Amino acid sequence: MRELLIEPLTRAAFAPFGDVIELDGARQLPINLGTTMRYHDLAHIDVAEGGGRPLLNVFRGEPRALPFEVRMLERHPLGSQAFVPLTDAPYLIVVAPKGELVPASMRAFVSRGWQGVNYAKGVWHHPLIALDRVSDFVVIDRGGEGHNCDEQTLPESVWLTQDGMRRALA
Repeated sequence: MRELLIEPLTRAAFAPFGDVIELDGARQLPINLGTTMRYHDLAHIDVAEGGGRPLLNVFRGEPRALPFEVRMLERHPLGSQAFVPLTDAPYLIVVAPKGELVPASMRAFVSRGWQGVNYAKGVWHHPLIALDRVSDFVVIDRGGEGHNCDEQTLPESVWLTQDGMRRALA
């Protein structure tokens, strides 16, 4: 069994794959006569290629149990895809760089629940992996003409384990 190391989700570690969406370190602007704080420009939403338009969705993810077998990844070649959690529950993120899918380059991250991610256009990623309980996410992605979802089965499965989660959250 090949285990994929699970890492804490940080801006620096995730930068090759897109943006971490979190309030810590974000540019803050007081608005509405000082009654509201705007956390400004949290992710690079990239959906305009080929006449695309932004879609605003809610995804409801059923919880997955560990160990979890990763058998495939997908990518969106025409636009980015952002996931912003609406619940404070951890979830797992599995990614690989743009280009040809190289399973040895896969990385896994755990969000502590209040962090979102924005996958850059063309970045390989696993579909939503909610943990612990049913979890809702606001998802911003691309609508419009053109093929915008490639899926690829891995030549051999990799596993995300409970021990890996304990190490990542330690």
